[in-house]
Amino acid sequence: MRLLPTLAFLLLAGLAAPLQADCAGTNLLDEMPAERRAAITAAADAVPFPRGNYWRATRGDEIITLIGTYHFDDPRHAPTLQAITPVIRAATTVLVEAGPEEEKALKELVARDPSRMVITTGPTLNQQLPPEVWADLRAAMELRGIPAFMAAKMQPWYVTVMLSIPPCAMAGMQEPEGLDSMVIDAARAASVPVRGLEPFDTVFGIFDAMTHEEMVAMIQSTLALEDRSEDYSATLADSYFAGESRVIWEYMRDVSYGLPGYTPEMVDAEFARLEELLMNRRNQSWIPVLTAAAADGPVFAAFGALHLSGEQGVLNLLQQAGFTLEALPL
Repeated sequence: MRLLPTLAFLLLAGLAAPLQADCAGTNLLDEMPAERRAAITAAADAVPFPRGNYWRATRGDEIITLIGTYHFDDPRHAPTLQAITPVIRAATTVLVEAGPEEEKALKELVARDPSRMVITTGPTLNQQLPPEVWADLRAAMELRGIPAFMAAKMQPWYVTVMLSIPPCAMAGMQEPEGLDSMVIDAARAASVPVRGLEPFDTVFGIFDAMTHEEMVAMIQSTLALEDRSEDYSATLADSYFAGESRVIWEYMRDVSYGLPGYTPEMVDAEFARLEELLMNRRNQSWIPVLTAAAADGPVFAAFGALHLSGEQGVLNLLQQAGFTLEALPL
């Protein structure tokens, strides 16, 4: 089984590269024939709660306000932050994918065990990959300011993350200030406790579940999108700010149907695996955390927007748990 480029593009269900001022990406959905785009929209709308980034869930006296996030810089975050800040201040607890304590623990783990990020023993990537794939990877990483000797030592998952960032956006990656970070800052300024929804090392569990062959195949398939990386990032960002993150999931499924060697059945099977790995398992584990916190007072939760939609999305799982869902304006 080969993993599709979707993992890099939608890493952790919503991650993608920010477009900086010197990026010139265009929205690929705008270039699409109307019938094809309508089919993608219809596929997105076929799942529960496909649209909207801002929601309130209530069950008796329990209140959970949820915002789906885009994890990187964008000036379009400003009105969203203005709308949600009063709710953050009124919350008893703010829950995020990774809070300050989780981020600290993650950094400590990487410091203790560099092999989580880089290859410390055995063959490096230039020895593992076919020569033509290494040549393409080397060129792509050098465009991002990463010399070949460093790229060769990166773990395959880390390389894929780097490839999901267009070269033009690398300068803005030192201190990305996405909506998640803004939520944390607003909560801390209001002295509202911030907690993580999941253990700090969850990200490694995702990649540990993949075989080495899958990770190498992911590099290869991601390189196939390299020539339009700015456009894919622009498409994702535009879809998020339109409240249509599920559309981008179905768009990448549609793109993958056209990859060499794939049948629609193969693509659908791999997307089901990706959704289970990246979203469903995590969503299910978050529900008891959300509801336990809501028992102590109003909760504000912020996490990648793709976690909201779907049969096993957070919104549908909360509804199944007896919560009433209400879309809120932004």
